[in-house]
Amino acid sequence: MSTPTVSTGPLRRVPVQGRSVARVQRMLDACAELVDEVGYEGLTTTLLAERAEVAIGSVYQFFPDKRAIVQALALRNMDAYLQSLSDRFASETFTHWWDAVDAAIDAYIHMHRSVPGFRTLHFGDVVDLHLLDSDRDNNAVIAERLAELLIEQFKLADRGRLRFALQISVEAADALIKLAFRRDSTGDESVLTEAKALIREYLHRHVSA
Repeated sequence: MSTPTVSTGPLRRVPVQGRSVARVQRMLDACAELVDEVGYEGLTTTLLAERAEVAIGSVYQFFPDKRAIVQALALRNMDAYLQSLSDRFASETFTHWWDAVDAAIDAYIHMHRSVPGFRTLHFGDVVDLHLLDSDRDNNAVIAERLAELLIEQFKLADRGRLRFALQISVEAADALIKLAFRRDSTGDESVLTEAKALIREYLHRHVSA
């Protein structure tokens, strides 16, 4: 998978030189660690600067406030998630496109278990339901990007029904996966299994492609 990039969206200044890019990535890594430890409300730019081992002025050089830092982290996580799916879709053969949706759910679960800060932030919901895009809620952004990947990879007809079904699926899977991690810090397998079965049955019943 490619090295995560820094989204220009929330940045006050775009890092160009290698050292600046590395410094911003350290800030995002520190943000991810801290939100797991103290939550979004407990996160401060001072704490972040200390954890990232940068001057507080360096934080404000690139970010206007902690919300912008969390937004950049959420966008980095989204890019990493979608890149992992794109790589997997390109390297594996799926019997049907909804098997790829199953793989997308697995990747989302894996991020909860392995990516610092993700179980707390997800794609920014704890801060703002429109953190990824001011016009659409976060799950709608993910559903749209997933639809684009599926349409491209499996040559599906670009139909409104497919996009609508994927949005419903993303909302349902998101809610159930959050429930699984509330019940068990590593993810309650019984809930995760039911989530995948529910989504597969729904897609099989409502979308024929």
